[in-house]
Amino acid sequence: MQVDGLRLHPAPPERVRVFRTSDLHVTLGFLGSVEESDARRAWDRIGGYPSFRRVTGSFSGIEPLGHPRKPSALCAMVDLGREPLTEMITEARETLLRAAGAPEDTRPPLPHMTLARIQRRANAAERRQALRWAHTIDLRAVTFAAPAVALYTWADNRQERLFQIVERHDFGS
Repeated sequence: MQVDGLRLHPAPPERVRVFRTSDLHVTLGFLGSVEESDARRAWDRIGGYPSFRRVTGSFSGIEPLGHPRKPSALCAMVDLGREPLTEMITEARETLLRAAGAPEDTRPPLPHMTLARIQRRANAAERRQALRWAHTIDLRAVTFAAPAVALYTWADNRQERLFQIVERHDFGS
């Protein structure tokens, strides 16, 4: 995913881990802890979805996601581009999760890009500080282009980056 214009200033408070640009993505379906063979079985179905296409868009703001009292993710909510990403999630998620043997996800599609995570050991004051920081970030000039869909796993060296791409399917122009 290519993201243009993103500047996270001021610097995040303690207990907030900002994702590197190389880790930014919109999730179509979270497979969780499945065997690689199961994830690849789901991936083998990726080329057959008619709604899959290149998406460009923008963001409306940052929202905390996760447990209402202890949110863990600080996410840029998709504004322009929401409709095609919602279609893609709706079309593919259930089939991909089932093919991988992953738990069902009955939540409505919510196209977003996680920018940062609040660490688990953050106390209530640190969480409030993280939320105040997130609401100072201006996303009005930030745009994105999602030219592909990818299968991710955890990176071998999580100090360098959180995720690595295992497989990628480009949409073309």
